[in-house]
Amino acid sequence: MSETARHSLDDLLAIMARLRDPAQGCPWDVQQDFASIAPYTIEEAYEVADAIDRGDFDDLREELGDLLLQVVFHAQMAAEQGRFDFADVAHAISAKMIRRHPHVFGGACYADLDAQKQAWEELKAAERLAKGEAHDASALAGISRGLPEWKRATKLQQRAAAVGFDWPDYRPVLDKLAEEIDEVRAEFEAGADPARLEDEIGDVLFVVANLARHAGVDFSRALRHANAKFERRFRRMEQLAADAGGTLADHDLPAQERLWQRAKQD
Repeated sequence: MSETARHSLDDLLAIMARLRDPAQGCPWDVQQDFASIAPYTIEEAYEVADAIDRGDFDDLREELGDLLLQVVFHAQMAAEQGRFDFADVAHAISAKMIRRHPHVFGGACYADLDAQKQAWEELKAAERLAKGEAHDASALAGISRGLPEWKRATKLQQRAAAVGFDWPDYRPVLDKLAEEIDEVRAEFEAGADPARLEDEIGDVLFVVANLARHAGVDFSRALRHANAKFERRFRRMEQLAADAGGTLADHDLPAQERLWQRAKQD
């Protein structure tokens, strides 16, 4: 196969099959299973989000390829076990998208976006019943426990809000956040019992997720931006320390704080 040829999806499927070949494949790829590959799948999804955040479309192209490889990898392993193959995956998602968009592919008509969202949830509930899942009448039914916890918190809050259990705006959420922080402070002052601190800090994080939802801010993206900002400023602190002929560890905390303030101004 020419390295300059434009590869197709069929090429990728063939490459993955070759990598998994017990006789001629890659020993590392051959020994993998669904559980060992799952963490890479999650990691690649975050790499895609990071490339989007940075506006780096060359990197996005590469990261989307890495994510696609994860789908192909899982499909190849499933095909080897006679469970399903990539074509089955493509068929399933195509059928789902058509089924869940009757206003596009059928004759349905929704009054507004809220009505469409409600219909979407009703369709998902019907799908769960069709698959034989136990009926759960709760508004919180069907929220995956495999989601990142911040995402699951947001979905729980969205479902509760759909039936009217929600703050009217951001103001009482801020009040609740202050209340929860006071409770964390009280736990520290009472002796910092680990179990109690975990519970109270969890409450703080849940309220922060709710605040982000009310603000229309993606919790994960906001945290990624905060991480990037901290890393940028911390690396600048290290550079400033190096320019002075030392390392950051050579400075005491007050001196490090002065470097931090300088880094924030850059």
